[in-house]
Amino acid sequence: MTSRFSKASTSVQPSFLPLLVTGIAGVAGYNAFHYFRDRFPGQVFGVRRADNWPLSGEGIIGCDSMDEAAWARMFDEYQFKAVVNCEGSCKLKSCELDPEMAWRVNVGGLQNLLRVIGRTKLRLIHFSIDLVFSGTAEGGHVEDDPTDPVTVYGRTMVEAEEYLLSEAPDAAILRISLPMGISFNGHAGAIDWIQSRFAKSKPATLYYDEIRTPTYTDCLNELLVTLLTNDLAGIYHAGGPRRLSLFQIAQIVNRLGGYDPDLLIGCFRHEAGPMPPRAGNVTLNSTKLVRALGYQPFDAWPLSDDDAPGDRRWHYDRAGTKSGSPERLAATLYRNRHKATSSESGQPKLGEFR
Repeated sequence: MTSRFSKASTSVQPSFLPLLVTGIAGVAGYNAFHYFRDRFPGQVFGVRRADNWPLSGEGIIGCDSMDEAAWARMFDEYQFKAVVNCEGSCKLKSCELDPEMAWRVNVGGLQNLLRVIGRTKLRLIHFSIDLVFSGTAEGGHVEDDPTDPVTVYGRTMVEAEEYLLSEAPDAAILRISLPMGISFNGHAGAIDWIQSRFAKSKPATLYYDEIRTPTYTDCLNELLVTLLTNDLAGIYHAGGPRRLSLFQIAQIVNRLGGYDPDLLIGCFRHEAGPMPPRAGNVTLNSTKLVRALGYQPFDAWPLSDDDAPGDRRWHYDRAGTKSGSPERLAATLYRNRHKATSSESGQPKLGEFR
């Protein structure tokens, strides 16, 4: 499947340029920035914290989210027509230990952004998260379900949503789950952290009863193209069609990466201790988004049913073609081969800008 904005079509300049992507140190922002920058050189910019100097390169701007004067200068200089806001602190333990930091990044930064935008006619897409729910029910959450987060991170994301709905009702809010793609530093994403443990022959403990709906960043990027060129507003769930526990995700990484199966340890959330609190089944029902778009924007992660665990010892089966390698993992889990034409040039290489 070829994106409507492939390199061959860049002579047609869409209305959302110049484009700003915030929070590019995270997986969703990092991949979105690369995707759009590759298609529209010189017209796509990314923001990271001022002190995150290793993340540098063409179009990358260091600016702290609470520095209103610096943000105002940046908007005056570049005259952005759209913003994809991926900024946020998702480190659960750090947010629990420092709620003021969590609020400053997840809520205060958004408030500052809206003050700078002011009355400008600008398309704004904001990424929220499935962890606005506790997961104590059976999952399959729809947009109207009451939010009941168990973490400081989740509570600040709810507050950010409420502020945005009140102050910028024309904005689109996407509640995502786990974005599956390459990260800037090699350990920010779900795949990266798990793989880094196995690659160092260190154990990784994951939960049987925290269940998510992960999505390829390739799919999220193409969804952003659509949302930047339409007027959908309000909250939409953007979870993939395959439900997986964190333990199952680790099984997939373990087997497809060819790592020692004994390194994977499973447990229930209550066995892991109280810090940080863990959500349960926070799977998202994305029917509202599918109906609004008129098509299904997400493929299952991973694509093949053969790469989805069937039981808790599935990752031990390495017979025949079921053996793995880091190369197979990268080709299967970081990239969606159904969208290879549109993603190969735009997806960052592991280690780029490091």
